[in-house]
Amino acid sequence: TTLSFLNLVALFVSPDIDALCACKVLQALFHCDQVQYTLVPVAGWQDLGTAFMEHKDLYINCSNVDLLETLQPEEDSVFFICDTHRPVDVVNVYNDTQIKLLIKQDDDLGVPSYDDIFRDDEEDEEEGEDSGNESDGSAEPSGKRRRYDEARFIIMSYMREILFDYEQYEFHGTSAALVMFELAWVMSKDTKDMLWWSVIGVTDQWVHDKIPHMKYVTDIATLQRHVSRHNHRNEDEENSLSIDCMRITFEYDLRLVLYQHWSLYESICNSCYTSCSFKLWSINGQKKLQEFLADMGLPLKQVRQKFNSMDMAIKENLREVIEESANKFSMKDIRVQTFAVHFGFKNRFLASDVVHAAAALLENVEKDETPADNFIKALDCLSRSNLERLHLGIDLAKRKLKAIQQTVASCICTNLILSQGPFLYCHLLEGTPDVKLFSKPLALTLLCKYLLKAFVCSTRNKRCKILPLIMAAPLDVEKGTVIVLGIPPESETSDKKNFFGRAFEKAAESTSSRTLHDHFDTSVIELKMEDRGKFLDALITLLS
Repeated sequence: TTLSFLNLVALFVSPDIDALCACKVLQALFHCDQVQYTLVPVAGWQDLGTAFMEHKDLYINCSNVDLLETLQPEEDSVFFICDTHRPVDVVNVYNDTQIKLLIKQDDDLGVPSYDDIFRDDEEDEEEGEDSGNESDGSAEPSGKRRRYDEARFIIMSYMREILFDYEQYEFHGTSAALVMFELAWVMSKDTKDMLWWSVIGVTDQWVHDKIPHMKYVTDIATLQRHVSRHNHRNEDEENSLSIDCMRITFEYDLRLVLYQHWSLYESICNSCYTSCSFKLWSINGQKKLQEFLADMGLPLKQVRQKFNSMDMAIKENLREVIEESANKFSMKDIRVQTFAVHFGFKNRFLASDVVHAAAALLENVEKDETPADNFIKALDCLSRSNLERLHLGIDLAKRKLKAIQQTVASCICTNLILSQGPFLYCHLLEGTPDVKLFSKPLALTLLCKYLLKAFVCSTRNKRCKILPLIMAAPLDVEKGTVIVLGIPPESETSDKKNFFGRAFEKAAESTSSRTLHDHFDTSVIELKMEDRGKFLDALITLLS
């Protein structure tokens, strides 16, 4: 009933995997209720403004500002917002007539109370006039008026301070796909496909380092309950396994990217966790890897061939063998809680496989296709009827992960990461191999995360180990722009709160640097190359 009154809906979706998964869940719900909708991919605020002129209605992961101020809608427009970006804009929270927020009840938003951040200006003016009327007509304000002005100044400063404390860090809440799935569940319209999409949404937050580890574990536990419920509900169907059936299973699987679709050797070499543990960019690291493979007792021929072609006897207890050897090499967390899906008898995918494949399709730079085309292809690969496209995405993801691994090795070996005082800085130069790939936010985020972890593993400087990283990569050579991204310090216990969004705004403002803050993640901006020096100097001053 929640959605049935919507006759015609415009669905604005940001280009991230969690948003795509939430979109798939919503599309299925709309299909159930025969709701007409228009799907509009929006890459940033400019896209959103342009698209809003043509359509109006529902937003996924693209609305963490005051929408009424930004879009100037008509009074009868109603916005439904499902957004993982935090903090939520206070106007969106307290406007309950035009803006409806779709947020889990147990998500603590930490929003300041209404009275602490909003004051009635008309009331203030009346009080001010009353105080002013009591002056004896001289130019000097009366003592009462002066006291009123001072009190008002203190109150306004207090309000600004509360608002600053609330808005200074950017972080992420519960996956939009999980929120949408639980909405479908409450309406008794949830399906196994919707559940799988919500699994991918949560896994995307883990892969792209958006949420703390404990939040991931909590959300996985929630999903596990839903998986058990669905599996129990469909037990009779599963007894007669059909060729197109779908099974979701909870797994305690390896932190090796795409290993079931690659060779074990290449997966180990291109996984952030193992590559950084061994320091594979060094000769000693390569020796360690050979020792690790020898310790597992697996023939090199088996390790270097495609996983599907490995002997069944080896594959059966491969995870246990790898875990045993990994413990000897101080890799205690080689396994992680996750889910797998089985389509029929042949196809098995881990949730992280699908995240990497969809992200590679979404940001594909190998063909000159529009962002909208890539968006639709990434959306399509999430459907079980499009496994061919998913396999295509996996091939793209392998090339992307290899490019990340090679770029990390190059940056570490050539000392491209510089300590700038309060943060580390790395700038990829034009002409670097695969540099075009890193002009995309998701690819640059993965590179950034991988590079910081590698740097922390390789540096002996204790102070540098606890610094955040800012990375710049060429964006548009003709316009002379770079994409700049900042990530918080590397830590297993980090709360993943990012202060760079606010810092970038202030640095650009104080130096009149030509920047474009168009991304929904405020820690990603575009910057004119000539302004890079003064922009970085301002950041150093600001954060010191």
